[in-house]
Amino acid sequence: MARPMLKPAYVAAEPTTDYAHQAYMILKFGFTVLPVVAGLDKFFNLLVDWTQYLTPLVPTWTGIDPATFMMVVGVIEIIAGIAVAVKPKLGALVVTAWLWGIIINLLLVPGYFDVALRDLGLSFGALALARLAAREE
Repeated sequence: MARPMLKPAYVAAEPTTDYAHQAYMILKFGFTVLPVVAGLDKFFNLLVDWTQYLTPLVPTWTGIDPATFMMVVGVIEIIAGIAVAVKPKLGALVVTAWLWGIIINLLLVPGYFDVALRDLGLSFGALALARLAAREE
């Protein structure tokens, strides 16, 4: 009786063609790392002076110094990035809502409509991540 042929251990696995999973992993990585980086930079302003994007109405309404307010924003962004890593579906929805808040803020600052439009595109990516995460769960 002939023994069945076993596949040698060194043969590579079939390449994955689950493009939805690949898209999910790319978006999860991006929406984990980027909010954390942007959040950390709110403390150092190495990438940009983040206070320039803050509507003057926020300090007026809250009484909080713009730099201090942006540090609070940074903490929230770091938490949102970690949430995406741990609970992608919920975290992506938090990032989506957060981006919509940023968009509203930017629409109140003359000269940053292009950044608001970019953030709208990012919010669509975060929303897509939430939908893909529902599939992955």
